[in-house]
Amino acid sequence: MRFGMVTTFYPPYSYGGDATYVRSLARSLVELGHEVEVMASTDAYLLRSEDGGLVDWVDDNEVRVHRLRHRAGALAPLISHQTGNPALYARSLDAFFARSFDVLHFHNISLMGAPGVLARGKARARLLSLHDHWLICPTHVLWKNRQRACDRRTCLSCTVLSGLPPQLWRYTGLRERSLKKLGRLLAPSQFTASMHSSNGVSVPIAVLPLFSPYDGPIVTEPLVPNRLIYAGRLTALKGIQNLARTIATMPDVELLVIGDGELKAELQAAYGGLPNIRFLGKLAQTELFDHYANAAAVVVPSIVPETFGLTIVEAAACRTPAIVNKAAGGAPEIVATTGGGIIYQGEAELRAAVRAITQDSSLRDRLAAQARSGYEAHYTKSRHLDAYMTIVDELTRRPS
Repeated sequence: MRFGMVTTFYPPYSYGGDATYVRSLARSLVELGHEVEVMASTDAYLLRSEDGGLVDWVDDNEVRVHRLRHRAGALAPLISHQTGNPALYARSLDAFFARSFDVLHFHNISLMGAPGVLARGKARARLLSLHDHWLICPTHVLWKNRQRACDRRTCLSCTVLSGLPPQLWRYTGLRERSLKKLGRLLAPSQFTASMHSSNGVSVPIAVLPLFSPYDGPIVTEPLVPNRLIYAGRLTALKGIQNLARTIATMPDVELLVIGDGELKAELQAAYGGLPNIRFLGKLAQTELFDHYANAAAVVVPSIVPETFGLTIVEAAACRTPAIVNKAAGGAPEIVATTGGGIIYQGEAELRAAVRAITQDSSLRDRLAAQARSGYEAHYTKSRHLDAYMTIVDELTRRPS
């Protein structure tokens, strides 16, 4: 079959787990003998990154990748974001959608003209993955007024206080009309599915957890029993400040901070001089797995609802348990499913979880074994692809 993937970010011009997943899925489908083409946006990436000689498109392991770059530069994705339509990208997207596809799979398309993009193209199966909350939240992350997790809907004032221009299309019927073009929404967690259903999204939603791209043998790096890993964006909503503040008072515990973001300079200034907190920056995926493998645990301290927790699954593939904030939405679901970690609430419980997992070797070994067995039972590539193709087959066999 021929698959068309439409996503704002695609590696190497990307930031988070959604882009990593799209690439892993695209490459996996090619391995199964399918053809895959991807449309991504270089312009959107350049909104927060400098142009380092980026090319318009690349071939990625036999995945054909097209890149949106308009002479209007940053203005093009901003217009799409505001209007909810492709606008300046219409010609390029129409050229992509003119190709013959059996499956069109949309991902995070907020800077490409969502939701208007959803109505474009023809395919027997049309899917949308819910990598964040853009369908129901103008900030995408349920982070209210740039201060706290959302407790009730005051979207217009929250948008303004968050420093974002209001999206007027959210007060029309555009979202509902566009969603009618889809056969299925794919939610990576039950939490995400429930959030969207309870906020007026009526399209059928299937819960399809993401998978780890790591599918080799278990890495056998020597364990450093007092080492913790944080891997993610360095932003306030990810809870990295709370984590760094806690570990700073625990000099016998080592924290490796992997990633980049707006708080990097502030965090390095505050904690970079401590011998037990190291900032490694953004690392390649292979390097990341090596760090997971010799750490006592990975920590997910997010203080906003995550749609999933791919970091937890990646670590579990390496027999590394997780310490996860209860407030992190769909992320605690993974620990509840595998039993391979500790769920905490508040800094006192975080400290206790860190002490337990770094000082009790029998506990750590038990959680590590449960993390790996849970990964094998629920989050492998083969299990994900079987479930994904079952959904695709169901939709392609339906009458038009």
